[in-house]
Amino acid sequence: MVSHSDFPVAAVRWPAAVRIIRSAFPPIDLFEDIADPADWPLLIMAEMKTNPRLMETIGNLDLVPPARRVSGAGASLLMAPFTHVSRDRQSRFSDGSFGVLYVGDVFETALFETIHHHARFMAQTREPAGWTSQFREILLWVEGSLHDLRGEPVGKSPLLLADGYEAGQALGARLRAAGSEGLVYPSVRRPGGECVGLFWPDLAANPLQGRHLDYHWDGNRVDLYREAGTGKVFRIGEGVSS
Repeated sequence: MVSHSDFPVAAVRWPAAVRIIRSAFPPIDLFEDIADPADWPLLIMAEMKTNPRLMETIGNLDLVPPARRVSGAGASLLMAPFTHVSRDRQSRFSDGSFGVLYVGDVFETALFETIHHHARFMAQTREPAGWTSQFREILLWVEGSLHDLRGEPVGKSPLLLADGYEAGQALGARLRAAGSEGLVYPSVRRPGGECVGLFWPDLAANPLQGRHLDYHWDGNRVDLYREAGTGKVFRIGEGVSS
């Protein structure tokens, strides 16, 4: 069994990290407009008297301790992964019972990480070939003392398999329970890339909207992406897991 004591802690500071998300999710007004998270519980109670579906938008705020909540412009991008969790949406380091903010070191890493998951969805649902699903590029600052898995071999370590997240989920749960801030690890989808999985939203800051992107599904893989603003189309090379 892999133990959290097997890994050193490294200072990670990425001033221009990248996350790519679907464009379908609107900002959450509470996170964006109310400056002091200490005021949120009372405001939620008052608002729910006229908007009983408010919690569907906000999610489970109790999953984020008050001291670790963030607010202001772009805060939805940092808070939502932690307040909207589900056992149906598991990930490499979480069984879905708690949130993790996954971020790539550069655009190409974030791109290959997202096309992998998008391709799996398209294949499982037998979608026809064509342009699909709009995404947003988010630029943000990441800084924290993270458990360092960069010495683990991709594809061989049980934590970094192309498929099968059991070992990673078990490690993530132990690390989080022990007070870890998160992990830094080599990208499984892009050789040479690095990713972080952050356990709390305040380890990232200054999220800025980047490009709007479209992905092209050719029936077997995501082979192209398009910048919606310029219309430029780029071919995605093969040889990387997707």
